[in-house]
Amino acid sequence: MRVPILKQYDYLVASIQSVLSDEDLLLLRDDLTERVGQYRSKGVIIDVTVLDLVDSFATRTLRAIAHMLKLRGAETVIVGIQPEVAFAMVQLGLTLEGVGTALDLEEGLAYLKQPLKGNLRHAR
Repeated sequence: MRVPILKQYDYLVASIQSVLSDEDLLLLRDDLTERVGQYRSKGVIIDVTVLDLVDSFATRTLRAIAHMLKLRGAETVIVGIQPEVAFAMVQLGLTLEGVGTALDLEEGLAYLKQPLKGNLRHAR
């Protein structure tokens, strides 16, 4: 199942609508990598609000997507991580190290609009 990707000015928004298989995550990676170049996007928001579980493969893939897009010139922020998902990720030692995170779409957009993107930065 393809994740819908919307273009919003200089940004892309990928809104995950349901649980994704490993193949779906890889398809999302490929779609985002292609569209960042196609639209010359400066940032990408990946909304994971509907996910009630993020396993190790999903965590690694999201982290890899963010790093690939950075190499293509786009900053990535993951938004909507539910409290119980965050708790489980910490308990399992799963991290999104080096990837921006924010509470929701609004904060994700604010994160991407900040002028200094240097090192690791997280929206509040």
